[in-house]
Amino acid sequence: MNGLQGKRVVVTGGTSGIGEATSRRFIAEGGRVVALAVGEAEIETAHERIDGLEAALLCDVSDELQVERAFARVDELLGGIDVLVANAGISVRRPFLEIREEDWRRVLDVNLTGVFHCAQRAARRMHGAGGGVILMTASTNGLVGHPYYADYNASKAGVILLARTMALELAPAIRVNAVCPGYVLTRMQEAEYTPEMLVATDAKIPLGRHARPEEIAGLFAFLAGDEGAYLTGAVISMDGGETAGGLASRDWTR
Repeated sequence: MNGLQGKRVVVTGGTSGIGEATSRRFIAEGGRVVALAVGEAEIETAHERIDGLEAALLCDVSDELQVERAFARVDELLGGIDVLVANAGISVRRPFLEIREEDWRRVLDVNLTGVFHCAQRAARRMHGAGGGVILMTASTNGLVGHPYYADYNASKAGVILLARTMALELAPAIRVNAVCPGYVLTRMQEAEYTPEMLVATDAKIPLGRHARPEEIAGLFAFLAGDEGAYLTGAVISMDGGETAGGLASRDWTR
């Protein structure tokens, strides 16, 4: 165990992809997990897919009122919160000149404003209770440019600086860190890339493959537990070496 036994955990986007794997990992470590997600079908089947889940709550994190209601329900279910994994996110693959304003706003609202809504409510509760851990899913897209994802890239860069600023303000009681996954084989990734694109991408990653969601979840568990107790304000890339070569190694044609 990693010091997570009995910890009260909220995972946004916690019923699919990286979020689902993270919910499973924290449950396996003895945590009590409430997942927030959009999509009624995902909510209805969450308990069938995630054994031991305390609850799955319908919540659009971009909507402040829905977040307020969800955290009030978390208070009822868990009596507080020790760990937040602010993971919910969306992306729209489109050239910069073709991005519609509604897409821009929706991506920023979910990926950045949604993290703000959840992190602020979690931090207020943790501050009153003596401490906690807030973890955010950023992206290597927030560190270096990726064509066709200007809105997504901007949102993830914002998440990184939000995490660093919160870490300064909330220390020492609350630790805040951001994880920057590279390519992760999730349903969202498979929906945006053709099989040929996935193969071509794998060929450019030094480790030769996409990450598994469970690998990202393992990092979240480490950061939330006793072994990560001296980490705050960290921005950790988990990308199979994708960004190790810097800008000169990137393929701008994909």
